[in-house]
Amino acid sequence: MILVTGATGNIGSALLRELRASGAAPVRALTRDAAQASFPAGVAAVEGDLSRMASVKPALEGVRSLFLVPGMGSDADFLTAARQAGVEHVVLVSSITVRSHPHLGPAGENRAVEKLLKDSGMRWTILRPTQFASNALWWAASIRAREPVRVPYADVGLPTVHPADIAAVARRALTEPGHHGRTYALTGPERITPREQLAALAAALGREVPCVEISREEAHRRMAGFLGDEAADAVLDVTGGEVNDELLMVRHTVSRVTGSPARTFRQWAAENAAAFR
Repeated sequence: MILVTGATGNIGSALLRELRASGAAPVRALTRDAAQASFPAGVAAVEGDLSRMASVKPALEGVRSLFLVPGMGSDADFLTAARQAGVEHVVLVSSITVRSHPHLGPAGENRAVEKLLKDSGMRWTILRPTQFASNALWWAASIRAREPVRVPYADVGLPTVHPADIAAVARRALTEPGHHGRTYALTGPERITPREQLAALAAALGREVPCVEISREEAHRRMAGFLGDEAADAVLDVTGGEVNDELLMVRHTVSRVTGSPARTFRQWAAENAAAFR
């Protein structure tokens, strides 16, 4: 039995499709509201809230492999509950910033969860993706309103990764041998700047999407309201303010693990154009 947390998210939903297409069975998807959830045929929806540990313990019964998106509750308590329930292998989504920006607060939080998993006694695989292509959804309201998209560091390119590629690597780690004790840094196939991302969205939409570069200070004011000061600073550092070779490196882990080339941002834009219309 495989249990997928974050099942309605960008990675989790793609992972469920991967698991069902590969014939992996049985699969459970953890959700706060099973009645409202829509999952692929053959996936069992189980209710649970990671902020209330008693509610998720039944979902762990019979589970041998677990896909964990951290930060939705007490990761320490959940990993303890998973071990006690007999889970043997955990695939954890962490972040490339654990390696590229270890001094940042969010990177420290991810590093702490990695250590919890390594110390848990369960087998583990750690995924460290770079910036998600789906972060472009932050621009959706402006693009739908036909307003200019205001971005800092408009010409700093990062090797943005398609969430479906993270899911593809996770599926193989969950279902195939050879991935225990491995840490995978995951990127897309090329660096792409925010200006180029907006051009890709414009091409997918068939209309102009204006890009206006703003200062870090203005970007911080816009972001701090919903992220908080520390998280806003961290995001700005890793999207242009403090880039380094580790962050900028294009890695070929996706193709090596899955046997298929990593998806481009342009492919993500074409697949998700409806969200911007």
